[in-house]
Amino acid sequence: MVDGAERREARRFTMSLPMRVYPRESKGREMEAHTRDVSYRGLFFVADANFKVGSEIEFVITLPQQLTRSGDVNIRCLGEVVRIEPTEKGKVGIAAKISRYEFVPAAANAA
Repeated sequence: MVDGAERREARRFTMSLPMRVYPRESKGREMEAHTRDVSYRGLFFVADANFKVGSEIEFVITLPQQLTRSGDVNIRCLGEVVRIEPTEKGKVGIAAKISRYEFVPAAANAA
């Protein structure tokens, strides 16, 4: 295998989407973040947080009205951190694989 070879199994889409992250270890401490790119199997996001490779995370990605052509749609995901990269301004980039996801009903969004 050549160094730097593409290892992704699914096409990624460059999208900056708002998201909320809930690390499984820090019971209920919600963090705001934004995606850099997304696929159906994983994503890369930037946050002001301290994660460890292998840790489980729960997150909610919001697809805005401009994409859905109706109202905002929230997708709740369970995933695992697979890579961490330092970025500018003291934030970190986190690559995570998605193990499970579900669409959050509109009634749950209002609550």
